[in-house]
Amino acid sequence: MKTPFVSVVIDTYNYGQYIEEAVRSALVQDFPVADREIIVVDDGSTDDTELRLKKFGAAIRYFRKPNRGQASAFNFGFRQARGQIVALLDADDVWLENKLRRVCETFEKMPQAQMVYHRAYLWKGNGEISVDTNFARIDGYVPGNRATLLQYPMIATSCLAFRQKTLQVLLPVPEALRSQADAYLTALVVFVAPVVAVPEFLAKYRVHGANAFQMNGDAISRAQIERRMTARAALQTEIRNWLVRYGHNPTSPDLKAYLKQWKKAQEVDAFRLEAPGRWKFFCHLIEYPRTYGEIMSVRHRIYSYARAFASLLLGYHHLHLVDEFRGWYKRLLGKLPAKIHAARTRQLRLEAQPSNHCSDKERSEQDALRRYHAASH
Repeated sequence: MKTPFVSVVIDTYNYGQYIEEAVRSALVQDFPVADREIIVVDDGSTDDTELRLKKFGAAIRYFRKPNRGQASAFNFGFRQARGQIVALLDADDVWLENKLRRVCETFEKMPQAQMVYHRAYLWKGNGEISVDTNFARIDGYVPGNRATLLQYPMIATSCLAFRQKTLQVLLPVPEALRSQADAYLTALVVFVAPVVAVPEFLAKYRVHGANAFQMNGDAISRAQIERRMTARAALQTEIRNWLVRYGHNPTSPDLKAYLKQWKKAQEVDAFRLEAPGRWKFFCHLIEYPRTYGEIMSVRHRIYSYARAFASLLLGYHHLHLVDEFRGWYKRLLGKLPAKIHAARTRQLRLEAQPSNHCSDKERSEQDALRRYHAASH
């Protein structure tokens, strides 16, 4: 049997209602069937996942194991993978049909790259899609430049593909990570080798109530917030452990700034559970422009400082008024050019008419528009 070039690894737990769509999206790729394998790791599902997957027969390699979390499922799937490239797909997401072809073309074009990532649509499963704005195109060896390190995004599982040999440096994923195993790989692969971004939409990330880190706009329960804070705390610990083990200093200025993204996210969730006092909230907000100022526009940096100082007056529960005012002001500015253009067009049309052919109303409009035009200059 020919060794596949790509191993698709799908981990699933109680996602029977979604798993068939995910598997089909991998099966219909415009990529040679002989050059890929599809591995599905069922992490002890108690729903009808196994029954649903039986219909795919030999088209997939199905494995069922006791429930131990995402990291355990990843490690199991990676041990089964025979391909040179390992592409990850979440059981509730789907790929667009050109995903594998574009990823493999990128790997072949950029032989030094050890991970390829791409964009994804946010998808509610009912045909409604939107653009995920959490994407930055970062290529090369990321830690070599502080600004690049700060811009590097954490990308969803279904947008990640790795060379098998590089994965071995990061494995096994610590099994304390019952979730966020994908973030562990994404956060650390950049310290091993260069990465490449494909600025194309090659997947759809399903947004639903069970998402831990991408909510669909519904109210987030206290239990959900606490679970993701626990997962994030475990992730922070394991990332730091790996960095220290491989000779990196997490307290160096650049790495400290890089790791701060998880610290700030923890603070945001903690504030949802218990509102902070004004000073604590100010200290939280002022860190954003101080840490990320070099990758902000001047306008964004000024606004970040303004929000921080406004929090001392308005507090946590009323700071939204600043954002609402900014939104109103931006909308107003967006309308002004159209109004000015319409006024000047009207002025030119009126001025083109001889005065003795104008009505009293039109002469009045001419005078008003001339005064407006003079004032605007």
